[in-house]
Order: sequence, then structure tokens, then C-alpha cells
Amino acid sequence: MQSAEAKFIKNNLLLALRRYDSAVSDMEQTILLPSLLRDVPSDEVQDCEAAEESCRDLYGNYLMFKAIRNTVECSLILQDDHKSNNTVLNKTLEPLLDTDPEALFRFHLKGLFCVMSDLTKKTQSLTEKYMDIIGAAY
Repeated sequence: MQSAEAKFIKNNLLLALRRYDSAVSDMEQTILLPSLLRDVPSDEVQDCEAAEESCRDLYGNYLMFKAIRNTVECSLILQDDHKSNNTVLNKTLEPLLDTDPEALFRFHLKGLFCVMSDLTKKTQSLTEKYMDIIGAAY
């Protein structure tokens, strides 16, 4: 990879992470009573089925977005979890593992950008829904 391209990718990744961090910070500052989100159904129930059952309501989503931000900030990925998940991923992604390492890197980087963008949009949507619940204009 070229040096200018590497700097561009690094800056874009940092920008995506900052956008998510900013959206979660805005969510935390706006949502003063997170308990109002309890038992309010989430629009993304099908997305939550793969995750935990706790994110079936907006309060669960609120907690999940905060936890993800903490993980992103602190890199709190346990080595044991990484090893067990890695074996499952290796079995399902075996065809990709034989490809060019740079192509594999770009594939995962593009996926990371998509995930961070999606999380940012969902966090902003949660903040807007909270404002609707309390009857304030956002």
C-alpha cells in the first residue's frame, strides 16, 4: 500500500470512529432518563435476534451502543473470546483466507466502515426516538 493511501485510510477510519463516539456522546447527553426507553420496542428486532435478547427494546440498544463505544475506546477484546470466535470464523471464511492478504484487509476494512456507519445511524435514530418520546423537537 502506498503511504498517501495508508494515511487516507487511517484518517477515514479515525473519522468513522469519531463520528460514532460523537453520536454516542450526543445520545448520552440527550437521554437524561434512559429508563423511559424500557419496554419501547426496537425497530431493528431482526438485527437483535443475532445479538442478545436484551436489545429488543430501546433501553437494551442504549446500553449496547454505550458498551460498543467503550470497547472501541479501550480495545477490551479478551484473548479467550478472540480465539474461540476465530476458529468459528476460520471454518466459515476458509475460501477468503486463501486470497491475497491485501484484498482480505480491504474486505475487512470495508466491513468495519459499514458497521461503524450503521451503528452511528442507529445511535442517532435512538436519540431522535427519545426526543419523540419526551415530546421535544430535535
